[in-house]
Amino acid sequence: MKQISSRFSMAVHILSMITLDPLYSTGDRIARSINSNPVVIRRIMAQLKKAGYIETKPGVAGASLLVSPERLTLLDIFHAVESVEGNQLFNFHKNTDPNCSVGMNIESILLPKLSNAQKVMEHELASVTLAQIVEQIRTEENVK
Repeated sequence: MKQISSRFSMAVHILSMITLDPLYSTGDRIARSINSNPVVIRRIMAQLKKAGYIETKPGVAGASLLVSPERLTLLDIFHAVESVEGNQLFNFHKNTDPNCSVGMNIESILLPKLSNAQKVMEHELASVTLAQIVEQIRTEENVK
């Protein structure tokens, strides 16, 4: 199964670092933490900035969160960095054979099931805030 891109998990990583230490959260530092190219990180940060979640200033180290971590959900972050065409996570193949019983019916049969799966996923993501993720990171850090 093809996976959703890693932009979402990277965005949560970025926002967690900014929440924990805004001045230390430079693009290069975040890239080292994620083990990714700084250009990729800057692109994701640009998406988060466009969504109104962070602020960065040229020539100034770090980034700042513009939304309270208690109000920012994983679903908000997902929508900021993952482009979902027509708000549908699942896509259908086109131009099926209208003379084939499967070809003429598969989309209408499968669509409600996939839409429901997306709703369940979105409900779960909406129930978790960035503050909860950061709190778990702090807890894990204290355990080690």
